[in-house]
Amino acid sequence: MISALMPTFKRADLAFERGEGAWLYTADGRRFLDFGAGIAVSSLGHGHPKLVAAIAEQAAKVMHVSNLYRIPQAEALAQKLVAHSFADSVFFCNSGAEANEGMVKMIRRDQAQRGYPERTRIICCNGAFHGRTLAMLAATGNPAYLDGFGKPVEGFDHVPFNNLNALRDAITPETAGIMVEPIQGESGIKQADPHFIHGLRQACDEFGLVLAFDEVQTGVGRTGKLFAHEWYDVKPDIISVAKGIGGGFPLGAILATEEVASHMTPGTHGTTFGGNPLACAAGNAVLDEVLAPGFLDHVRKTGAAFGEMLTELTRQHPQIFEQVRGRGLMWGLRCKPPVADVLTAVLHEGLLCVSAGDNVLRLVPPLIVTEEECRIACDAISRAATKLTQKMTELSA
Repeated sequence: MISALMPTFKRADLAFERGEGAWLYTADGRRFLDFGAGIAVSSLGHGHPKLVAAIAEQAAKVMHVSNLYRIPQAEALAQKLVAHSFADSVFFCNSGAEANEGMVKMIRRDQAQRGYPERTRIICCNGAFHGRTLAMLAATGNPAYLDGFGKPVEGFDHVPFNNLNALRDAITPETAGIMVEPIQGESGIKQADPHFIHGLRQACDEFGLVLAFDEVQTGVGRTGKLFAHEWYDVKPDIISVAKGIGGGFPLGAILATEEVASHMTPGTHGTTFGGNPLACAAGNAVLDEVLAPGFLDHVRKTGAAFGEMLTELTRQHPQIFEQVRGRGLMWGLRCKPPVADVLTAVLHEGLLCVSAGDNVLRLVPPLIVTEEECRIACDAISRAATKLTQKMTELSA
């Protein structure tokens, strides 16, 4: 008989009662170091006092009023994002998929309002992940995710990641924009080449296209900059943000230049829950911490040390790991045995991680993680790798 909770996830047999910093605790007292962070969501870790206080204080006042009225918390959060980014205006929603859907609408709307209604197609990259709605499944283009859901939504063309020649060849009179992740998370922590990102900006300027970055996973400090595209010194026209921006509370955002945002007049887009007082209280608390002096320096410093630890780990366990990828606190270990086996092995050592494509173990801890906790994580991975190697040796004997 089917469970009351629809079986769309393969869940580990763990239920967590509470969390503190980078640690999670089960009801029976077991402790796990969380290097999955709810899939790169719990940016300030668990039980962060300022985030908890902001949510509790706002919940006691008013949680939701709808966007029929002014929301001071949303106005304040938007002002902070504008002040610290390329953007001139922000739209708040609830999730990454919703942010990406809205971003595609805004790209199309921009082209139509500039006199090019035929420009509706978006160029995306192979290996992308943009969400699970019907349109974002088509934007993602992964056959496994599309299977069983009918004909893919029209309007998306795919090219190889980091292949500028293929991308330029894909531009047609119907192309409206280009949507790319600066680091592909779901497909295995694959970074965009600087030449590729700069080439995207040049192509968009040349053909009058909109440059869009999906920063759902890479944004809000994950790579050591507020947004990952800042590493490339390239200015987009629009980006999507979610995951870490709410620190665990559902919140998404679309940041855009005035040229793009000015076309989104009343009635062109909307949301019931997006940007409500409670969500934006959480977002303000998170952003205040991330923008505080020294916070992003900590992410860069800790991330660099963690990367060195992971590199040494691959040297110590060549039978298990073959490559390290990443930046800031967004890392992946490409595995030789099935990543599912590695994920299970590290779980037995008290470490929570996430799998990714290309047989990669994804490590995306809370941004408040310490170097010592990174060492503890690497020790757990090393113990797991040793046991896996012994098991593989025994099976081959």
